[in-house]
Amino acid sequence: MIENTFDKILDQFNFSESDINNMAPLVLAYIGDAVYEVFIRTYLISEGNVPVHKLHKRSIEYVKAKAQSDIIHRIMEKLNPDELDVVRRGRNAKSGTIPKNADVTEYKYATGFESLIGYLYLKRDNDRLMEILKMAISEG
Repeated sequence: MIENTFDKILDQFNFSESDINNMAPLVLAYIGDAVYEVFIRTYLISEGNVPVHKLHKRSIEYVKAKAQSDIIHRIMEKLNPDELDVVRRGRNAKSGTIPKNADVTEYKYATGFESLIGYLYLKRDNDRLMEILKMAISEG
């Protein structure tokens, strides 16, 4: 269902494969962060009616840099060469700032993860995007 919504949003814009491949990794991470946030929030509310404060606290456990770094390390061997390249580019991008609660290395890997999510979203590779997102919330 969420894939259909994303498709409708993307129908308003024309991103060619070349456009996506030439986007700066931080641009991919920018949109990937938003897509991942929406997925996590949707996942959390699907588990039941919980006060917003609790939802926010639970979402932080998924979206903080350490969690995203752990995810990308856990799924790295399941990525194809193009996906690994996007992660590498995101990880190596110079962002200029590091959040105060994040280790530099974790932040870089988290950026790689978000770049991958943004890349798959803009490519409209919804099946693969959902695969990666489901891996992100799985325990192992």
